Amino acid sequence: MHPLNRKIYNIKRIIFLLILFLGFVNATKNPEYYRFPEESSSSVVLRPNTQNTISILYLNKNFVGFKEALAFKESQGKYRVINTLGYLGKYQFGSSTLERFNIYNTTRFLHDPELQEQVFIAYCKVNKWILRKDIKRSVGKTINGVKITESGILAAAHLSGAGNVKKYLRSNGQRNYSDAYGSSIKSYMKTFAGYDVSYIKGDRKASI
Repeated sequence: MHPLNRKIYNIKRIIFLLILFLGFVNATKNPEYYRFPEESSSSVVLRPNTQNTISILYLNKNFVGFKEALAFKESQGKYRVINTLGYLGKYQFGSSTLERFNIYNTTRFLHDPELQEQVFIAYCKVNKWILRKDIKRSVGKTINGVKITESGILAAAHLSGAGNVKKYLRSNGQRNYSDAYGSSIKSYMKTFAGYDVSYIKGDRKASI
């Protein structure tokens, strides 16, 4: 990377982290609708980045911290991102998931931050309901060297779908799904462990 471009990148990262730190001070009162301001008025295409990491972030271990950490991993927290596989928005939803919540207009979805937050909440509720028995059985166990937590399970379900998480847990980690960019159930279980996600209540019929 050119020195000037690297300097600009570092400045932007510092600004983003400052916004992140200041925002979390008052974010816990209403986690469902807390969100960052838009960074751009146009859609962005996100390229695969194997160096993308959230280890530099120091977030509160509550639900807001969980969803913003996950969003940073997925899209660097940007609402109008479309990745190279066509996944959309801050939380990188596929079209089939959006259709589950009766969303067919992807342009509107990309330009509606509140809708994206609502879909994320609803999707977490559905996944928590689907995985309720596995959460009860598996939380506290260690699989592939990673302690299983409820937040890790929900994050992994966001990555791979609840069905693949069931297979992972019930096979004691032998069936470890990875996406096209190399992120795995195991890595999400580890990265997003230990957040308090009790705010989310399992709901098979969750809607927006």
